[in-house]
Amino acid sequence: MPTRRMQSRFTSLFVFAAATALSLACVKGALAYDIDDVLSAPYAESLVRAQNADRIAWIETARGARSVWTAAAPDFEPQQLANFPNDDGRPLSQLSLSSDGKYAVFTRGGSKNWNGEHPNPDSDPDGATQTVWIAPISTKQARMIADGANPKLSPSGETVLIQRDGEVYEYLTRSRKLKSDDPLFTVRGAVQNIEWSPDGEKILFVSVRESHSLVGVFDIEARQIRWMGPSVYRDMHAVWSPDGREVAFLRRPGRLNGERPHLMTAWPFSIMVADAATGDAREVWRSPGEMAGGLAQRYFPEPLRWTATGVLVFYSEHDGFMRLYSVPAAGGDAVALTPANCEAEDTDITPDGAALIYSHNCGDVDRRRLAVVATDGGEPTALTQGDGIETSPVALSAERVAYRAGGATAPTRIAYLAPGQTPSFISSAPDADFPAAELVIPQQAILQASDGVTVHGQLFAPPDLSENDKRPALLYLHGGPIRQMLLGWHYRGYYANAYAMNQYLASQGYVVLAVNFRAGIGYGRDFRLVPDHGPRGASEYKDVLAAADYLKSLSYVDDERIGLWGGSYGGLLTAQGLARNSDIFAAGVDLHGVHDWSLDFPNVPGRYWGLTPDEMELARKSSPIADIDGWRSPVLFIHGDDDRNVVFWETTDLAMRLDQRGVHWEALVLPDEVHGFYRYASWLATFRATADFFDRMLKE
Repeated sequence: MPTRRMQSRFTSLFVFAAATALSLACVKGALAYDIDDVLSAPYAESLVRAQNADRIAWIETARGARSVWTAAAPDFEPQQLANFPNDDGRPLSQLSLSSDGKYAVFTRGGSKNWNGEHPNPDSDPDGATQTVWIAPISTKQARMIADGANPKLSPSGETVLIQRDGEVYEYLTRSRKLKSDDPLFTVRGAVQNIEWSPDGEKILFVSVRESHSLVGVFDIEARQIRWMGPSVYRDMHAVWSPDGREVAFLRRPGRLNGERPHLMTAWPFSIMVADAATGDAREVWRSPGEMAGGLAQRYFPEPLRWTATGVLVFYSEHDGFMRLYSVPAAGGDAVALTPANCEAEDTDITPDGAALIYSHNCGDVDRRRLAVVATDGGEPTALTQGDGIETSPVALSAERVAYRAGGATAPTRIAYLAPGQTPSFISSAPDADFPAAELVIPQQAILQASDGVTVHGQLFAPPDLSENDKRPALLYLHGGPIRQMLLGWHYRGYYANAYAMNQYLASQGYVVLAVNFRAGIGYGRDFRLVPDHGPRGASEYKDVLAAADYLKSLSYVDDERIGLWGGSYGGLLTAQGLARNSDIFAAGVDLHGVHDWSLDFPNVPGRYWGLTPDEMELARKSSPIADIDGWRSPVLFIHGDDDRNVVFWETTDLAMRLDQRGVHWEALVLPDEVHGFYRYASWLATFRATADFFDRMLKE
């Protein structure tokens, strides 16, 4: 336990992102394994398929090196299309394949912040940009096309659209040169959701404006824009019909005068279908109630699909859970495709349009599995079973599917499943020193907060634990808050790293409880939209206290050595615990946490929570800063100073206030790093500093 004298002094440790060598209480060789061994496993993401070919592609990251891979039927032998071996923090994203599977395109680098700066987490003196790349499958040699993002290959694969500085340009894929020096078209508002028509002669897009948004169709040959049912609503997520004659889109209410963006709201929506030639639009389905949309339209990349069989497949929460439905494009009643009282997530439609493959947590709320169902309704059929985490399906047929698969001791890889076969892995395997046999199997924990809310968690017990032990314990608190930790390797990179760290902490003798506090996903709409959470009351802190009580109830936990750690929203709750209950929490590690809800956020009034001026007093009372006078326990702050989600001054402000009160704090500052830490060196430094801090505060 830290002494009063320790708590009265402060230490500030400023470490560059490249610096990973810290003074550790234990070094590699004395441990069962090092954090680098478990953190460095290849992570596969962004799985896509070609529309008219049995070919898939994906992105891999390992120790900061990033690469693009492809594989095709019948053997699905992986082939590398692009490789960026340096840990320079330039992410790869927006991967897609041409319809015939002959080209892959992707974006390299991050988007600009509010100051117009691209992420440059390795502090490259030449700066950083965001660029679009193309990789012909035949040559497997990726080449840069131009600065920009959001590449969209034409159906023929001959040209690609690229967005740059708010404009849309068309490039020739073979020469990688502009087809014309001028933008393809120019409109008011921010252009989003650009899509080629099936015949490659028109461009579908959404123009986002201040109070509303419009769906437009640009006719390339006629050089004409036609608006689809323009109105005062916010129209979004437009898709083409298979024959290119119509478009469908989602319509939600327009913005009220003075309305501020609110991340956690739900709202009604309708599905519209418009004639692409005339713009005449009709409503084909309207959600019942006022709380059907919101999460899916922010969280999933394709919340509306138009199948080859003429039905529209979409998400809705109108019955309280995230489910998938279909409705005929001509109009009619919606048919529920997925079960009630559980959540559906990632989806893909088979090429013939007859079946939907989706990931879900039905029957196993803290894991993910795959199922298939006919797009016109019927009983779903399980595709995967067991204790894995299976997500991101890519449907090659109703029975052949590629997907991302992980488990309790296995990081996420690309897998392939065919009838009569056991799943086979396609993407890179972990190195030989990956400690799979030494990892623990987390156990489901169910606890109840003081107000009756039921909360799930995952308990990581040290492998050498005995009932007579008295071990230090840690709470892990995820970010979001619209996230959910699972009983296995997470399918999002940030939380895959957090899962690896919880495994490592358990190997070091800590009892770790990851807490899925209220306002998260996976347990239904009411759990996510529970009253008085966040800046309007911080009701989720009751779940943190319930989790601490759960740890105290374990005979092998030392009540005097309980700490907590987390990032973003989890950093907020870490700071909340130390400010409100230093009598319970002996130490904490706060990664880029929110500390004062009432502080301004650049260019976003209400800081994405719709906060109005008359709510700011409550917002401050709901913040860690409000209880700072009760803060006694030591804390380690970790923050990148180009954070675009939680501005850096949140940490600066709180650290200075703790300094004034004589509270022990330390800081690991990552210059030019962003919120999600693009560099492997940053994650390694973060986790080594975290382990070192807890060892000093909770063990020594």
